[in-house]
Amino acid sequence: MGSIVINATPLELWSTSSSDDVQAVIRAVYKQTLGNPHVMDSERLAVAESQLSDRSLSVREFVRAVGKSEFYRSRYFESCAPYRFVELNFMHFLGRPPEAQAEISEHIVRCVVEGYDAEIDSYLDSDEYQNVFGENIVPYRRSNTQAGQSQVTFNRMYALDRGPSQISSAVKSSQLGYAVATNSSTPIVPPSINLGGTGEANKKMFKILVQGSKFDAPRRFSTTTYLVSGDNMTPQIQRIHRTSGKIISITEVV
Repeated sequence: MGSIVINATPLELWSTSSSDDVQAVIRAVYKQTLGNPHVMDSERLAVAESQLSDRSLSVREFVRAVGKSEFYRSRYFESCAPYRFVELNFMHFLGRPPEAQAEISEHIVRCVVEGYDAEIDSYLDSDEYQNVFGENIVPYRRSNTQAGQSQVTFNRMYALDRGPSQISSAVKSSQLGYAVATNSSTPIVPPSINLGGTGEANKKMFKILVQGSKFDAPRRFSTTTYLVSGDNMTPQIQRIHRTSGKIISITEVV
């Protein structure tokens, strides 16, 4: 399947790359993985950069180090609504938006049950990442649309990536929650429109659909719906997990 590259040209690190080439790769990884931020010298990963320079670290492993850094964690995991965190992980690490509600639910649950590092690893260790970027191509923003196909994926990517002037951390709330949950298209709106994002991002409400919960034995095989705010999602999912409930979906109430 062909692809359209958005605002990026694939950049690969070779064994013969010069020191200037290595620095270009480092800048590209920071720009893509961290969402176009301003990175101060004190925030750079000096050890990982050195390992990349001497080739003891591949580009993929350097991306992993950036994803697990305090810089990434504080800006996206700790500061954004859960849906937004997952949306950005897809964009930053796989270069595309989430395609279905099941993908988002799977990653939210993984982050709660298995932990932050496991969530980051799931993108870097995926077959998709290896097939598209391999060990030494810097992840880039892409879409899977072709001539004659729906523009849904392209539009969703545009909703997440508004060009080189946008910083991912400036938007705290989900941009695709309704579209993904309802499998509908995302309209393209002019950049002048406020994209949202407030300090109340984690107060947004989410609906968790659970099957097989053991809270009430007679209802063990029934389906239960929980309505929780973003900042209460983690303890609620942990309670569901302890009772052997199976999470069917997590949708943002919009």
